[in-house]
Amino acid sequence: MCLAVPVRVIAVLADQWVQAEVGGISSRVSIALIEDVAPGDYLIVHAGFAIARLDVDEAEQALVLFAEIAAQLPHYSDALPQRLS
Repeated sequence: MCLAVPVRVIAVLADQWVQAEVGGISSRVSIALIEDVAPGDYLIVHAGFAIARLDVDEAEQALVLFAEIAAQLPHYSDALPQRLS
């Protein structure tokens, strides 16, 4: 299953690659399918490829929702299988 989390472009690299981050985790992402990507853009990434660009407000709202969900997870950790908790 894939969860589409917005990632923020922090640097444009050579050969259709960018450095992107979410939650303090940074990774290299291919932008072969998206044109005119710049630092500060938010992207949806699947299997290492940017597949869509998001509006900044939309991306930041989604990240707030993910943070709210994550804040609730400790309350339900007993319900998670051991390999997920």
